[in-house]
Amino acid sequence: MKTLLDTLQGGTKYLEQRGVEDARLNMEYLLAKVLQCERMDLYLDFDRPLAEEQLVPLRELLRCRGERQPLQHLLGEVEFHGRSFLSDSRGLIPRPETEELVGIILERFTEGQPPSRVVDVGCGSGVIGLSLGLEWQDSNVFLVDISSEALALAEENAKRHIESNKRFQFIETDLLDGISGPFDLVVANLPYISTSELPGLEPELQYDPQLALEGGEKGIEIVERLICQLPGKIAKGGVLALELGENQGALLSDVLTASGINHWDLLKDLAGTERFIVATA
Repeated sequence: MKTLLDTLQGGTKYLEQRGVEDARLNMEYLLAKVLQCERMDLYLDFDRPLAEEQLVPLRELLRCRGERQPLQHLLGEVEFHGRSFLSDSRGLIPRPETEELVGIILERFTEGQPPSRVVDVGCGSGVIGLSLGLEWQDSNVFLVDISSEALALAEENAKRHIESNKRFQFIETDLLDGISGPFDLVVANLPYISTSELPGLEPELQYDPQLALEGGEKGIEIVERLICQLPGKIAKGGVLALELGENQGALLSDVLTASGINHWDLLKDLAGTERFIVATA
């Protein structure tokens, strides 16, 4: 009978052979899911023998991960800004950069009154809008997406963390179409990958909704459409916060100016890539 350590080492090797990054960490998460324990608890029980009824579901999870199905989908959840959110193929898996964006926004509003009306455009699983709304107890948050499936996922995530949804509204629409402003904060992580780049993405990204990835021929067409909708939707002095692809910030200068946004910062992520626009209307 295999021990936990034997299984961990064998599974790690299997994932490494299939090009999975952080194979050991992935295997630890899969083991912890099957054994219904915390990942760190594994280190206290390496000599534990694993029964066949435990190995059967583990083998299936391992096979799926070896096929490069995302770890978050197999676990059914993702950690984001200190909370656990449901994660599946209905919405984009949030990346560390998006977590950085939430931190930047919260820091921006550290002093003074938090924004009264917030809209998360293209909300997907809802992690941005929900995370901000959970920090700002007096804010009204609108979570907007063109995908009914993504909105359903966002509502399920809301129920995980919020007893009453009165401050949160979920609206199916294209960007800000049909939504009345003004908003004190407009935040968006919209699709920004160009159509030509899609075939070369990591295999895991193929399991994300293409609707949440493809940003058009240049990659910024959807972001440009949102910026063009801002007049009348964003309050005077309101904040616009966007996550972008590499080298896309400079391409948006003219459309920002045309929409009445004259002051913005182009901020780098932790990897040193220009990733975020934070602007004041």
